Amino acid sequence: MVVNNNNNNGSLLSRGLNAKIMGSGKEAMVLGHGFGGNQSLWDKIVPKLSQVYTVVVFDWSFSGSIKDPNFMFDPKKYSSYSAFAEDLIALIDELGLTSTIFLGHSMSGLIGCLAYTKRPDLFQTLILLCSSPRYINTEDYEGGFNKSDIDQIVANIESNYENWSTNFPCLVVDESDPQSLSRFQKCLKEMRPEVATPLARTVFNVDEREILEKVDIPCIILQTKNDIVVPASVPTFMQKKIKGSCTVRVINTNGHFPHLTAHHELLQVLGEVLGF
Repeated sequence: MVVNNNNNNGSLLSRGLNAKIMGSGKEAMVLGHGFGGNQSLWDKIVPKLSQVYTVVVFDWSFSGSIKDPNFMFDPKKYSSYSAFAEDLIALIDELGLTSTIFLGHSMSGLIGCLAYTKRPDLFQTLILLCSSPRYINTEDYEGGFNKSDIDQIVANIESNYENWSTNFPCLVVDESDPQSLSRFQKCLKEMRPEVATPLARTVFNVDEREILEKVDIPCIILQTKNDIVVPASVPTFMQKKIKGSCTVRVINTNGHFPHLTAHHELLQVLGEVLGF
C-alpha cells in the first residue's frame, strides 16, 4: 500500500537519483534497472504498469544520468551490493511507501533481496528479472562464467571501454531488435569509464547465494529462454533456495533485456502472476 506517494518527494535522495512517480494505484511498484542502464529502459512497460500501480523509477548512482555530484558513484562505497540496498531502502522510506512490489532487473534483483533482509516491512513481493546471485561457476554451482572469463571482461572494460560498450550489447540484447540494442549501447556509453570498471568488479564477482535463504516473501523469477548472462540453471537454483513461495516463468525471447525486446510478453506474464 502507498502511505503517501508525495511524502518528501522533493528531498535530496529522490532528486539525486532522478526518481519519478507515475500512476495512482493503491499498491506501489518500484523498478530498479541493471548494470550500465538507466530508468529509460523501463519506458515500454511503465505506461501499462502505471494504470494499475503507483510506479516509481529511478537511476542508480552509476548511471550516466546522475548529475548531482553528491550522488555519483563512489567505488569504495559501492564495492558490494550493501550500499545499493541501503539506497533502495532510503528511497522507499523517503517516498513514504510500504508493502512495495520491487521489480529488479539483473543486479537489482539481488539488491532487492538484500534490501528485504534489512527492512522486510517495506516489501510484499520481489520480482527478479534475469537476475543471478553469482556469475562465476563453482564445483557445485553453474553461474555461467569461469573466473578467467570475468577477469577478461573486466580487463576489456578497463582497457577500451568505448569498444566494449559497443560490442557487449550485441551479446546481451536480442540482435533481431536493433532499436533496443542501440538504446542499451547509448546507456552504456553515457556511463563514465572510471565508474564502469569498479562496478563491473563488484557485479561480476558478487556472491549473494546465502541471501536467498533469508527471503521468505513471495518471489517471481522471470527468465528468457536464452540469456548468455544467466543460464537456465540459475532460476532453478534460486527457486530452491528462496524460502517464500516462488514462481518461475520463462519469457519466449532471447537475451538479457525482455523489457526492451519482448515487453508485450513480459507484461502478459506479469499480469498473469500478479493478477492484473
